[in-house]
Amino acid sequence: MEGKKGVSTIGTSQPQEFSPLNVKKGIDMSAIKAQIERELKGQQHRQIKRRHHEEKGSHIFTGIHGFDELLDHGIPVGTAILLAGGAGSGKTILALQTLNYHAKNGKKCLYMSFEESEDKLIRHMEDFGWEPRKLIQRGNLLVKRFNPFEITRSVDALLMKSKGELLIDVQPIIFPDNFKPDLIVVDSLTAIASAFTGKEDSYRIYIEQLFRFFEEIGATSFLITETHQVPTVFSTTGVEEFLADGVVVLYNIKRGNIRERAIEVLKLRGAGHQKKIVAMNISSDGLEVFPEQEVFGGVD
Repeated sequence: MEGKKGVSTIGTSQPQEFSPLNVKKGIDMSAIKAQIERELKGQQHRQIKRRHHEEKGSHIFTGIHGFDELLDHGIPVGTAILLAGGAGSGKTILALQTLNYHAKNGKKCLYMSFEESEDKLIRHMEDFGWEPRKLIQRGNLLVKRFNPFEITRSVDALLMKSKGELLIDVQPIIFPDNFKPDLIVVDSLTAIASAFTGKEDSYRIYIEQLFRFFEEIGATSFLITETHQVPTVFSTTGVEEFLADGVVVLYNIKRGNIRERAIEVLKLRGAGHQKKIVAMNISSDGLEVFPEQEVFGGVD
């Protein structure tokens, strides 16, 4: 804190000149210097603490050991992230593990399944020692199965009603009463796309509405897409990849008679991240990532 030019009020009750020409005999300059340093350190600490609080409020982490180290400040709240990878690459586990972490910390989390049943997904979580039923009873986790063909019929009806217009003012998903999710998983966009076979325009309209809806409610979403084991295309039609704020790619690389798992953050708008492919493993506790163990071969 400063008063007049050349005057400091740190550690004193009255302004005191610091010009070398005005130093009086008996003043302990080392004590004043130490006081100034303490004040500056305290101010710096408060700034760091405030910045950390702001980052914590505007970004989230997954709670997955090693993966979060690939992110500079986390995933911006309200963004849409594609989880792309082949069968068995760990996409569902990554999504469930992230929701489990946030539901335990008081967030509202919704897992939208278009393939597997609720019971199967809950048992899958229990296999890793998690306690999804407690989180469900607490109201922090909801695992719900949706029928993609019902969505197709609804979109077709709405298109007919609007005489083929490309914009439909309707919510693409109806949530249960009194449940506004902070985090959402869609498993998977590939299953939704399969229900729109031969109706690519309708699918594109629905997906655009879905992304826009998640953005409007401020939810952070993770949308699973099925790809080749070493993908070069990260979504069914390409529109999903364009609309998404981030893409996380999970690899299941075959080397001889074995497969090795790897993961990378391919893109993440509005946030820094490490640009490398690193080793990953699925243990009895869930998914774990090894950020220092880079994978170079087999993913070209």
